[in-house]
Amino acid sequence: MKNIVALCLLLGFAQTVWAGGFAYTIRPTELKAKPFSDAETLASLPSQSKVEVLKRQASWTQVKSATFTGWVKMLSLQLESNAQNKRGDNGLRSLFNVASTGRSGSTVTTGVRGLSEEQLKNAQPDLQALQAAKRYAVSSKDAQRFAAQGKLHAQSVDYLQGIQP
Repeated sequence: MKNIVALCLLLGFAQTVWAGGFAYTIRPTELKAKPFSDAETLASLPSQSKVEVLKRQASWTQVKSATFTGWVKMLSLQLESNAQNKRGDNGLRSLFNVASTGRSGSTVTTGVRGLSEEQLKNAQPDLQALQAAKRYAVSSKDAQRFAAQGKLHAQSVDYLQGIQP
């Protein structure tokens, strides 16, 4: 009985980690009436708008702005820094805590729409499609000529630190 009570308290606390605090929008975002992409838009919140976090449902967060209460995508918010948020965790750690890899404990998730697990397991290369795609390849000289016609200029981009080709 004590274990059940402790579990209920723990689960109740987990929901409050995202509730009761404040956050800022990290990009312009729409405030929706319901937690759905096609729901009615109540307002557009500019970047850096401060909102009160009320609750979370899947990838949506219910917030209260200065004028409206509604839903925004969780990825559009950065939680205000506090004791629970020392490392800038904006809730993604708990949302995507599916598999940890490496020493960093980073989480990796992948979504594939339209393919079943069986189709992914039994995937085979399509050599004819590969050959067809190769027909679209052009020489470096042709690519440079095309870029010059479009007034495009080459840019050198360094690799991200820690990522090697």
